[in-house]
Amino acid sequence: MTHPHNENPVNPINPLVATMFLLMVGIEIALNLGARGLIGGRGAVGWRNQVIETYGFSDTVFEWMVTTGSWPMDHLVRFVTYPFIHGSFYHMLFAAVILLAMGKIVSEGMSGLRVAVIFVISGIVGALVWALLLDDPRFLVGGYPPVYGLIGAFTYQLWLRLGETGAPQTRAFTLIAFLLGIQLVFGVLFGGGSDWVADIAGFVTGFAMAVVMVDGGWTRFLRRVRRQ
Repeated sequence: MTHPHNENPVNPINPLVATMFLLMVGIEIALNLGARGLIGGRGAVGWRNQVIETYGFSDTVFEWMVTTGSWPMDHLVRFVTYPFIHGSFYHMLFAAVILLAMGKIVSEGMSGLRVAVIFVISGIVGALVWALLLDDPRFLVGGYPPVYGLIGAFTYQLWLRLGETGAPQTRAFTLIAFLLGIQLVFGVLFGGGSDWVADIAGFVTGFAMAVVMVDGGWTRFLRRVRRQ
């Protein structure tokens, strides 16, 4: 079998996905180095807490905005900045790896701009659902809600492919079931927070958005529904 000389054996990472990945990793590296006193001087030790308080999503702040009817931009920006801030290097690592993997796979079925839109909207909806359903005084940080949105988009793509090949479509939900199971185990063993609510909301949002975002997704979705 012959291949064109200029053909790349590995599909390139979408530039928007790569940018989000580098932003996520870059912020964590800076905070980590600052905490170790390697950059920024003595004041850098408290960078993480300062960044979380400034750019993390806060249910308290959200309730204040709803109550007062005031929506300052420096608080609204929290909806899109909190996914790029993490509590630790390992907290970031898993989210960044999934972002890179899911972003690459999902972008094979839609444009990079659509992938970025799913990421952003899933993060916003995840934060909203978390704030509306719970009364958690802690800050919501981490890329998991929007990353779960990409998992939702991937799940929809896989759901379509399995249906077209006649395979059981329930297999498409194996990945999300595995990840939620891992979260449950870690929550029982080490104590877990309420972030999983935002994660599930992000997943559902990504799955729903993929119905119209995937090339030909809506038509294929109607075709599959009519065959049920």
